[in-house]
This record gives sequence, C-alpha cells and structure tokens, in this order.
Amino acid sequence: MLESTLKKIPKLFPHARLQQTYGLSELGTLRSKSLSSDSVWVKVGGPGFETRVVDGVLQVRSELAMIGYLNAESPFDADGWLSTGDRVEQRGEYLRILGRESDLINVGGQKVFPAEVETVLMDADNVEDATVYGEKHPLMGSVVMACVRLRKPEALGALRSRLRKLCRQQLAPHKVPVRFHISDEADHNLRYKKQRPKSEPADKPTS
Repeated sequence: MLESTLKKIPKLFPHARLQQTYGLSELGTLRSKSLSSDSVWVKVGGPGFETRVVDGVLQVRSELAMIGYLNAESPFDADGWLSTGDRVEQRGEYLRILGRESDLINVGGQKVFPAEVETVLMDADNVEDATVYGEKHPLMGSVVMACVRLRKPEALGALRSRLRKLCRQQLAPHKVPVRFHISDEADHNLRYKKQRPKSEPADKPTS
C-alpha cells in the first residue's frame, strides 16, 4: 500500500487497525506483522517460510510452494528459493517493499521507484490517483512520466506547475516527472495493481 494511502485511512476510520500483508501465487500468503498501524514496514515469514534478501531483492522458500508452472521453467532455484522480484529495504527483521524490479526506472544510471513518486503526487490537492512510469530517452536511457486522475477539472498548465514544484521540494531532481498527463481512466487491473506502460531504454544515438 502506498504510504500516503496508509496515512489517510486512520483519519477516515480512526478505530480501524491496519496490517500490511504479503503473498504470492507461487507460495501463498506469508504471516506478517506491521511495525505499527500506519507503517509500511512489515515483518514477513512465520512457520513454514524462510526469507532472505539478496542484492536488495526479497527471496522466499516455503514448504507450501507450488510444484511449478505448466509447460514453463520452474521459478525456484535448485535450493527451492523463489526470487520475488520485489526490491526491499531492510531494517532488522522488518522490510519495506520499494517496488517491483520490472517497474524500476533507470534515469541516467540512477534508480527511481515509481511508488515513491506516486506517494508524493497522491498527497497533492485535487489528485485522486497517480501512476508513474518510465519513457525511453536517447540520452538518459529513461525519464520519469506521471499520469494523474483528478477529483475536479483543472487547467493542465497550472497542474503541471504545482505538481512539479511539490516534487522538487520532496524528491531528488532525477525523480521529478518531466511530463504530466491527465486521465479519466483508472490505471489498475481487477486486482487493483498498477498497470504501468512499459518502456525499454532508448538506443544510444549514433554518430
């Protein structure tokens, strides 16, 4: 869950207790414990599960793992570990999910996690939802783009100006979207996961 969303829910439902959970179709749902009701830090695992972080990516091994995919290579290594593809930050036993490796945006060799930018945009006035993705660029490899859904109509020029200013105040320069779009359509699938346009890095210019 986006941190901005997690912080808004207690204001709407002050007596609700929230808990982040983590699961995969290959392994099922892991037992989880949130650091606090408004925290994105979570401890996952429990009986029957082992976890480890390798090169910043969460790996899980379980007695309950599926056998494999039909007519496809096994997603598990020889020792039974599954690389989840989720980049994480580690603090003792607790993890913070930064985002999918496949969603990472490489801007001139610097990594941008879309969720970090989306959290900032979701805190902006009049923004109902935001989807951040990369677009290929001949010099930088990729640049950051943002598509926002508004609560009420607003002039694009004024919107771009204030959103860019907000991002510059809270994010490193390479994480600030270079372009903003307005959309009336939801950027989620039926499981409410973000559907981000995929963009391969542009080829380097030739002389």
